[in-house]
Amino acid sequence: MFGGGPRHMMTGETRKPQKVGVTLSRLARYFKPYWPALLLVAAFVIIGTWAQVRGPELLGQAVDCYITPGVSQRLGTTEGAAAADRCTYTTVNPNATQAETISGLGGLILVIVGLYVIGALTGGLQFYLMRWSGVRVLKNLRVEVFEHLHRLSLSYYAENEAGNIMSRITNDMETIQQAISFALVSVTSGALLIVWIAYNMLTLSAPYALLSMTVIPAMLVITVWFSGQARKAFRRTRVEIGKVNADLQETISSVREVQAFGREEANFDNFRLSNAANRDANIKAVSFTAALSPSLEALGYVAVAIVTVIGGLALLRGNTLWGTTVSLGLIVTFLAYVQRFNQPIQQIATLWANIQSAVAGAERIFGILDEEPKIQDKPGAQAMPPIVGAVEFDHVGAAYIKDEPVLEDVSFQVEPGQTIAIVGPTGAGKTTIVNLIPRFYDVTAGAVKVDGIDVRDVQNHTLRAQIGIVLQDTFLFSDTVMNNIRFGRVEATDEEV
Repeated sequence: MFGGGPRHMMTGETRKPQKVGVTLSRLARYFKPYWPALLLVAAFVIIGTWAQVRGPELLGQAVDCYITPGVSQRLGTTEGAAAADRCTYTTVNPNATQAETISGLGGLILVIVGLYVIGALTGGLQFYLMRWSGVRVLKNLRVEVFEHLHRLSLSYYAENEAGNIMSRITNDMETIQQAISFALVSVTSGALLIVWIAYNMLTLSAPYALLSMTVIPAMLVITVWFSGQARKAFRRTRVEIGKVNADLQETISSVREVQAFGREEANFDNFRLSNAANRDANIKAVSFTAALSPSLEALGYVAVAIVTVIGGLALLRGNTLWGTTVSLGLIVTFLAYVQRFNQPIQQIATLWANIQSAVAGAERIFGILDEEPKIQDKPGAQAMPPIVGAVEFDHVGAAYIKDEPVLEDVSFQVEPGQTIAIVGPTGAGKTTIVNLIPRFYDVTAGAVKVDGIDVRDVQNHTLRAQIGIVLQDTFLFSDTVMNNIRFGRVEATDEEV
């Protein structure tokens, strides 16, 4: 049987993009079975953040309590007492010997080193546990998508290229894996670090902290704008790479026909166009992410300059800033805080772009899962009784595209045991007639009946299990010839094959 069948259509993605929070919350549901690992990740994030915040504070204490002798010499003054109050790790003894001072400083340095080691260990454990749970989530998600694809009607595959569908399961899944394995944890820990550092800075010296954070509004504006543009660009890259994969799949599958008709150059030109579109989309996305990091880095240097200049002036003018005592140790602490403060902001901005790419990929994945099969069993459908073989088309109409009918008012009857041939030109509807009997597509008018039963009234799998079809296109699975013949009935014996 030749001709007929649905037209192949290239359809663009017209779904309105969902909000980032909606997509991420939907993705988060897949992590529910792994909540113990996520709790450990949260605990390690808190411990690691505490270690990062505590380090600069103790570094400032090392300067005020041990390195600068002025503090221990001026304990009776207001400035000295305020500086001494910040020595929470140790009690400043103005009469301490040099050996005692060196011993105390050495102990404090060991504590600081220990904090950095704790931060490194918790960071590694965060990454491992998130990766551990992330790969399992993606495995489950891939399986769910794969199973859902097998439930979709044939019309879905007539409207979507196989290469584009494969791109969603491979490339888009890879972007999601990168985000949930590293980016999400880094963004979460970075946000917590920012809040914690801001609180500590405000506690130590509110005026000094507010001056140090004057660049944050500009950072937020830049981050929001660049991230929004990056998300649009990354969504486009996901579409374009899908088209590249679709072209590859189609060209590789049809290489015999291409060579037979000498169409290699035309295929080269088409692939160059789709590849160029993918290149342009990626360059646009990278341009936004590349511009974001140096912009934030420049503002970070401005914050460091503010801390240095304001703190230095305060020291020169009597160790006070709007009623707050400023010591050399406090300046060192604030310099370390500002650098750590700017680092997570830059990291969040950079990784947020990766999350935007992952969200764009997740939207495409969920787009498949949200696709409803057009051919479904009606409520209360019964199993198809053993088929005798009578087929009836009762004033049947059919169309693959609305208002473009393939069959109109077709009626005929075939009795059990009869052999019939349907002939006609390409596009006459021969394949469509065959596709309607196992209900691969639904009629738009009339009814198709098998043994007097409308095929829409029975369960699809019980109907199709009793129908044998020799397809017009030859397809062999990567298996033995024996198993390919046995594909429709795996329990068949070698003799029956």
